[in-house]
Amino acid sequence: MKIAIVLGTRPEIIKMAPIIRECEKRDLDYFTLHTGQHYSYEMDRIFFEELELPQPERNLEVGSGTHAQQTGKIMVGIEEVLDEESPDVVLLQGDTNTVLAGALSASKMHINVGHVEAGLRSFDRRMPEEINRVVADHLSDYLFAPTKVSRDNLIKEGIADNKIFVTGNTIVDSVYQNKSIASRKVDVFKDLGISPRKYFLVTAHRAENVDSVSKLKEIIMGLSQIRSKFELPVVFPLHPRTRKNILKFGLEFSGIQVVDPLGFLEFLQLEANAKLVLTDSGGVQEECCILGVPCVTMRDSTERPESVDEGSNILVGCNSEHIFQGVLSMASLGKGWANPYGDGKSAKLIINILTGSDVYL
Repeated sequence: MKIAIVLGTRPEIIKMAPIIRECEKRDLDYFTLHTGQHYSYEMDRIFFEELELPQPERNLEVGSGTHAQQTGKIMVGIEEVLDEESPDVVLLQGDTNTVLAGALSASKMHINVGHVEAGLRSFDRRMPEEINRVVADHLSDYLFAPTKVSRDNLIKEGIADNKIFVTGNTIVDSVYQNKSIASRKVDVFKDLGISPRKYFLVTAHRAENVDSVSKLKEIIMGLSQIRSKFELPVVFPLHPRTRKNILKFGLEFSGIQVVDPLGFLEFLQLEANAKLVLTDSGGVQEECCILGVPCVTMRDSTERPESVDEGSNILVGCNSEHIFQGVLSMASLGKGWANPYGDGKSAKLIINILTGSDVYL
């Protein structure tokens, strides 16, 4: 079997890294195609090196654009590569325009599609990611659902049960593998002058939050309240989109430790040792649950309900008082929850299913 691993963003690289490592370990016939949906080729070359992954054999370098422009460019590029390489299956992860374009292109060329992290639903069609993941799921031949909740979502939408495999989430594999690499390579506490468990970590990048002056203002007000109450550093690696809009809207921070975007290893080390994390990222919600770090999510809905159900995560929206109260309620928690995302062997199981090298139970 020849496997094409298609990815285009850093979260996809992180979650597909364990599958790439498993293919390498087994000496399988595979190749990686990087669409270049985010960042430059050179920046992502460094990212692959940092995670100790082989460089992608193909890179489309599509860059930014509208959803239609980006999806169209990716489809054209993927189609050409798939025609040349003739893989048996195309593996995709998540809910990006790369996933949508890859699923459409492969299915039209009658190539099997495997969707890693299938079945996630926010039930909010205003989110472009929701549309991408729904379409990809309905085009896929192998649906690797991370949890039973995700499997149930797929069954309710009429997807055949024999296409769905509950494998756990490769983010567990990735967190375990990359924590080990981070411990060898980085020391973010020395770099930032902070101590483990004695700081809050913040991420905010979603368009519906940071493109809104009112929501972004509320987030900043909430962070200032937290800093005043706890008298601990509030570390905020500032996404380029967020930085641009803070300047555009003329907003100011008070007592917040703003830092430039971090590499994944530095961020993972920060995340694993935070007192609490505030975020609007889906992946960070999962990672906090796995790492045993309380999470406050600045959104009204989530496609990761398992983290809320387990008690590691709370949804507070973008009201400053709700953010503050959410932190008050979560900050005293220890790791009193189970990890619903698997045992760190998801990549092995996914490859077993694709290659038929083991019986799936």
